[in-house]
Amino acid sequence: MKTILVTGGAGFIGSCFIRRAIQREDRRIINLDKLTYAGNPDSLPDESNKHHRLIQGDIGDAELVRSLLNEYRPTAIVNFAAESHVDRSIDGPMDFVQTNVVGTCRLLDEARHYFSSLPIEDQRAFRFLHVSTDEVYGSLGDTGLFTETTPYSPNSPYSASKAASDHFVNAWLHTYGLPTLITNCSNNYGPCQFPEKLIPLMIFNALEGKPLPVYGDGLNVRDWLYVEDHCAAIETVLKSGRIGECYNIGGNNERTNIDIVKTICRTVDRLCPDLPHSPCESLITYVTDRPGHDRRYAIDASKIRNELGWQPQQAFDDGIELTVRWYLNNRAWVDRVNSGAYRRERLGLNTSTWRPRPDLFCPSQKT
Repeated sequence: MKTILVTGGAGFIGSCFIRRAIQREDRRIINLDKLTYAGNPDSLPDESNKHHRLIQGDIGDAELVRSLLNEYRPTAIVNFAAESHVDRSIDGPMDFVQTNVVGTCRLLDEARHYFSSLPIEDQRAFRFLHVSTDEVYGSLGDTGLFTETTPYSPNSPYSASKAASDHFVNAWLHTYGLPTLITNCSNNYGPCQFPEKLIPLMIFNALEGKPLPVYGDGLNVRDWLYVEDHCAAIETVLKSGRIGECYNIGGNNERTNIDIVKTICRTVDRLCPDLPHSPCESLITYVTDRPGHDRRYAIDASKIRNELGWQPQQAFDDGIELTVRWYLNNRAWVDRVNSGAYRRERLGLNTSTWRPRPDLFCPSQKT
């Protein structure tokens, strides 16, 4: 079987990529994940699945990465591993530097040593795909789109750490010849997203009659991408992308935050007409804006469309309904996240000191 080393595969986007990948009989996924609070084994295939193996570990652990590369001999590495919540980066930036910058560099260095040891024919097939974000480009005005040549201008510790990791990926390409690819995506949404992010938070709070906190005036704009569409794009870039290139991946769905929240409210009202607190829009509460809050992001995805033939398939309103229905039908997944059971029971970890962070369960802009 073709083996891919996926890092951060227990997270929201990584787990979706893995669930798609193992549908192919000729694929085996070795999933290296640190299993921090956002890494959820409940989002992954059953442990008995022969096409997937979950290994708890850090991309910054060079010895572990080296042993996995030598044992499993992957033909590709797809790096999802990252600290990704903007509000957490403001609260504790050094964790983001350690994982997103130092960890990525150590992963790159082990990958380049492994790559140099491969026979020439295997080197031709090898790929290192780094999954990044549109936040590295900074903030847009009322017009314009991010392209692959937009200068980097990150404004948060999270986006700065991702920008740095992108630069190191390019450095390993040009200095050592490691065959790299970078994708920069817009905001993702869909099933299995950790509930501190905007869309799942609003769904859960709307269902439970809790306040729906909206930053500032609610007019910050993001481009929203259904997670299945994103993972299809990553598969396309991994298979057909040109070495050394960056591909922007967007959903063609620009929405203000307040529009997102109102769409969720309407969807919950329609799917759950007997809620005692409906209409859910009555729960909307405006809260103090966060520091350095970028006003607008928007992706120009014409390069991946024109070169590789990918474009998003999911209409936004339909995607929101699919997402709300998934959370309604998978309340056990939500309950296990909120209680911490998804970590304690499955992994046997000592999580007595771990609790959800209600103070950070606010409308973040990133996946």
